[in-house]
Amino acid sequence: MNDGEPLFKMSALLGTDGSVRYALPFAEPVDLSPFIGQRLALRATGALSCVSCGKRVKKLFQQGFCYPCLISAPEAAECILHPELCRAHLGEGRDPDWEIAHHATEHAVYLSYTGNVKVGVTRATQVPTRWIDQGAVAALVIARVPYRQLAGLIEVDLKRVFADKTNWRAMLKEVKPDDDALRAARAQAIGALRADLQQHLLHDEEPVEIKYPVLAYPPKVNSVSFEKQPEVDGLLVGIKGQYLLWEDGRVVNIRNQSGVHVVVES
Repeated sequence: MNDGEPLFKMSALLGTDGSVRYALPFAEPVDLSPFIGQRLALRATGALSCVSCGKRVKKLFQQGFCYPCLISAPEAAECILHPELCRAHLGEGRDPDWEIAHHATEHAVYLSYTGNVKVGVTRATQVPTRWIDQGAVAALVIARVPYRQLAGLIEVDLKRVFADKTNWRAMLKEVKPDDDALRAARAQAIGALRADLQQHLLHDEEPVEIKYPVLAYPPKVNSVSFEKQPEVDGLLVGIKGQYLLWEDGRVVNIRNQSGVHVVVES
């Protein structure tokens, strides 16, 4: 029996023209560009493996972790979702060496536009990947800091003004970039941020616009998982964020299905 290959979040490359090209990062990466406007079927084989340790398991938690890794792996630590709690700059964490390499390094605080303005944090090397993963049509770096916790403190302070979550249903509609909204939001952020964090703000960065390979947005979307629907088959009309969009309105968040083994058919 073919157990297929485990899913991980799609890799994304931003072209010089602002367009995104996606691939499934299998042992032999699968370029998804030729599938846009064509039939694509993903069939879950029933096999599951942890995205951290790679072990075969019967159940996955929080985007693909086995339970031991959920409670011990640095990739699943609370500072991933709450960067203000990060202690990498103090040499602490679940795996101090991993923390130093990934979190005690330059981070960016940004404003992104997915239909409304949100504030977010990412490692500097993950710009613009993080924006693409969230389905932003435009984004703007507003601060650069030397470690993750400091970026988290700025984000927390700006949550008083901006949302920090993406509405995935709104994002999976046609959204036009609004660079002026981002510039106005930056001015608002500069005026709102507490005084001791102001030194890290950037005033002259320009918005980056992002174009997704979408032929048509379904009028109504229905998010499905392979646990409840082992096979999704049909005409692929686009990709945005980490979502595959089929013509009939079914969508799959590939990142949320990490660790699920699938076979790709066309």
